[in-house]
Amino acid sequence: MITRDQHAFPEDRWYDIDNQIWYLPIAGSTIRAGFTSWAVDLMGEVLVFTPKRIGRDFEKGRSFAVIEGGKWVGSARAAFDGTVSAHNEALIRRPELLGKDAYGEGWLVDVRPKDLDWQTGLVTGAAVGPAFDAWLASESYKNHMEGESG
Repeated sequence: MITRDQHAFPEDRWYDIDNQIWYLPIAGSTIRAGFTSWAVDLMGEVLVFTPKRIGRDFEKGRSFAVIEGGKWVGSARAAFDGTVSAHNEALIRRPELLGKDAYGEGWLVDVRPKDLDWQTGLVTGAAVGPAFDAWLASESYKNHMEGESG
């Protein structure tokens, strides 16, 4: 487990640091996706979770879910092209699960990546800490998060 800025980053996942999304291979070619606990803290109380419909394609950099929080409204942006294969029904009914368990019950969607090299540009394991530190120091998250605030 990597800890940064008082937040844990499980080492079994791949991270899109710029968008604060984690990806976890779960079965065959299925990848589970969710927000990091760091991102969830910035959102405030999570009020609404609206995933892309099952069977819908998405493109890299585009949304596969929308989150409405007390301090932020924005999209979960994909790190690769793919198709939504499932979404977290429990999170739709109880969006507060995201704030309680971002790496478990608060997962967003399951996806099937279009390409086998879906991990390109993502970080995992020991590389997460330095990548997060550099990203945090750049303060690029401020523009990203402010650009989507409602």
